[in-house]
Amino acid sequence: MKHTQTLDGSTAPGEDGATAAGGGRLVGSDRVLAVLKELARHPDGAGLEELTRAIDSPKPTVHRALGALRRAGLADQDARGRYVLGDEFLRMAFAHHEARPEHVRIRPVLESLADRFGETAHYAVLEGREVVYRAKVDPPTGAVRLTSTVGGRNPAHTTGVGKLLLSHRLTTLEEVEAWIGDPPPVLRTPRTLRTAADLHRDLRITRDRGYALDDQENETGVNCLALPVYSTSAAAPSGAVSVSALAYRTPLRTLVDALDEIRAALAPLGEPHR
Repeated sequence: MKHTQTLDGSTAPGEDGATAAGGGRLVGSDRVLAVLKELARHPDGAGLEELTRAIDSPKPTVHRALGALRRAGLADQDARGRYVLGDEFLRMAFAHHEARPEHVRIRPVLESLADRFGETAHYAVLEGREVVYRAKVDPPTGAVRLTSTVGGRNPAHTTGVGKLLLSHRLTTLEEVEAWIGDPPPVLRTPRTLRTAADLHRDLRITRDRGYALDDQENETGVNCLALPVYSTSAAAPSGAVSVSALAYRTPLRTLVDALDEIRAALAPLGEPHR
């Protein structure tokens, strides 16, 4: 009987199991990594039977893989007997993430978008009632550039990135009203949303379709399309990326028609839970 090497150095019979990416059956370390990846899909934990079905491997084999992961600190078992990612795995992941500045991962995406559309690409996060721009890439050509700066701020309700992020936080009219508060929101242009009802309606549409639009609401002559970025969590966006365009040069319809292309460019930054 054929034996295969496991992650912890022991050998196990070559049993029938799941199919690897290359077309063959999962063996040894491939199977252990498949179990690890499946655990990442279950923040609340997964049972042995559930994992066995998910990766289509024999129960004893999955159990051995879990044993190897537990010995390495990459998996653990909670009080209910369900398996979760281990503290050591989380420690390594977060340490790597903290050591790798956000702009290092995001800037190549912004560069590709700025080059593709000949317009400015931003990455911004939500801080209170404002958005803060963490990264910006101007187009390689074009005489007119936007005045936004890294570290600069804008009212969240006037921008595509801000409305995208607010749509995940403010889901009821009452929440929108409380967020707006008193005094009334800043009006940046004649197109800025003026009332809680208008903003609530816009956020609901944004949430349903998965992207936000700024139709010259923050700056006359400038429109943008914004999409969420899930770089730190698959449950909630950590920020948003926008393509901000001069309306006469790149109409809003052009950006909407390119939605799938923009979304594909953001895929390396993380995906939401489905």
